[in-house]
Amino acid sequence: MALVGNMIHEAIGGNPSIVNYVMFVSVISMLSLFYLIAATISDGFVIIPILPVVVDGLNTLFFLIGGIALAAYLGVHSCGNIPYVTTNSVTSGSYDDTKRCHEGQAVCAFLWFGFLTYLASLAFSAMEARGGSTSFRGGIRRGGPSMSQV
Repeated sequence: MALVGNMIHEAIGGNPSIVNYVMFVSVISMLSLFYLIAATISDGFVIIPILPVVVDGLNTLFFLIGGIALAAYLGVHSCGNIPYVTTNSVTSGSYDDTKRCHEGQAVCAFLWFGFLTYLASLAFSAMEARGGSTSFRGGIRRGGPSMSQV
């Protein structure tokens, strides 16, 4: 979020829409984390059992779209390539285009990392919503008492 905010702050003549979308994704992610952390700590915050799955699914989708779009806008070039840095729509538009290029590439990496973490969170939320537990023990009597409870 701070990297994107810095890209927006240092822009000379506005930003491409992908930079604004990535800022939207980071803000939505932060706001939804307030709910998801509270829902994880206490079941009282879970209003509808499917709501954490929906929130995780939306965050996963937003991060996937942001990662694909930013990677497509950036292309795969070195930030030391001055003709690329000065002509790319994401990296140009700042007094220090090379710094902006490095920030854009770092944001792209964070988007893909966030996608993977939200995908894992989505899997755990889906297991919890369907009534199962997040323990990976199998067995015949899944919902029944274990030996320590008998």
